[in-house]
Amino acid sequence: MKLLIKQGTVVDPTGGLKGKMDFLLEDGRIKCIGSELYEPRAQVLNAEGCCVAPGLVDMHVHLRDPGFTDKEDIITGTAAAARGGFTSIACMANTRPVADSPEIIQYIRDKAHRQGSGTLVWPVAALSVGEKGQEMTDFRALKEAGAVALSDDGVPVMNANLMRDALLKAARAGLPILCHEEDRDMVQNYAVHEGRVSRQLGIHGRPAIAEEIMIMRDAMLAEETGQPVHICHISTEKGVAIVRRYKKRGVKITCETCPQYFTLTHEQVLLQGSLARVNPPLRPTRDRDAILEGLVDGTIDCIVTDHAPHTASEKALPLTEAPSGMVGLETSLALSLTRLYHTGLMSLEQVIQRMSTNPAKLLGLSKGWIGIGADADLTIFDPNESWVIDPVQFRSKGRNTPFAGTRVKGRVKYTIVGGRIIFADEGERCSMPM
Repeated sequence: MKLLIKQGTVVDPTGGLKGKMDFLLEDGRIKCIGSELYEPRAQVLNAEGCCVAPGLVDMHVHLRDPGFTDKEDIITGTAAAARGGFTSIACMANTRPVADSPEIIQYIRDKAHRQGSGTLVWPVAALSVGEKGQEMTDFRALKEAGAVALSDDGVPVMNANLMRDALLKAARAGLPILCHEEDRDMVQNYAVHEGRVSRQLGIHGRPAIAEEIMIMRDAMLAEETGQPVHICHISTEKGVAIVRRYKKRGVKITCETCPQYFTLTHEQVLLQGSLARVNPPLRPTRDRDAILEGLVDGTIDCIVTDHAPHTASEKALPLTEAPSGMVGLETSLALSLTRLYHTGLMSLEQVIQRMSTNPAKLLGLSKGWIGIGADADLTIFDPNESWVIDPVQFRSKGRNTPFAGTRVKGRVKYTIVGGRIIFADEGERCSMPM
């Protein structure tokens, strides 16, 4: 089946295309780009008033499958991704069993291919066996099985010597390392940022320096080894400053953040309790503003979701007992457009660069760009449509979001993978060839 997209406004982070254009998709690729294209045998999609962008790529997702399918599974997780405009997602290794073997990587890939929504799933394998931080996994075997990166996300790698050796070994295997940066002894299982809110609640907090000291360690290791390192979900002012400083020195260091860190502050915990509990925690206003500054000046390379579904009963537990995490696949683009584009802080091209082009490049995927011959993975969205986030409408099993009831601006209308529509917003229709 051929698909002809008509009159969509191109959002091209590479800067090669501008204005309204037509796209002819055939055999999984973009065959032609121009104006007034005609193909009588094609399905026609009218994108008038919408933006056509390279498909969104989320390099930090928890699908919970295998082992925690009461929270999420590959079927529901990819359905949520498709609704959110994501054509590719990288899923983290903290499953049960941990994704530390070729067999688990293959299970994830096979299930996504057979039963997923069409969103492409790229497994991230564990850096250490069982995510215990003691013994490295077989990086080459994991890559051969289909892993695109290595991470013990959720469990900081405390052994500096292991991390140093892993950077060297991962470089030889051609796999990036994605680092969860918190000193485990300093954060324990504390629920919130250490500061005014934690004191008001009378509970221990996670100090910002617990994140910053680990970012500094891995930045230094990256400089000493000459190998790249990627910092997950950066959340503090000084953390951003460290990455900025080391980037200026030519160190191969990149980082990501999430909408919650440039939208909310730790005050949200007082309003929503465990729904606002995430790791690392929401921070004070100065940290949120520093995240925004880091996005604008390019210090922060990627916007990810850290999509972390939990059951309603888990999140109903007291703040100090509930698990950390929130869902984000179905709200990330809208929150990013609302906070970054509609406030004038960033252009559409810059937002899409952080949500598609840069993550794809970091994972070594041939995605995140638009051009003749490119994979026909596209996200079509109306940047101006206003709507209210309603977790009841989510395709994810998870409803754990602090953004319920928030009015946002920007809505996904179609998600296309390999030239095939895998999501169409309610009410949207394509005309069929005669």
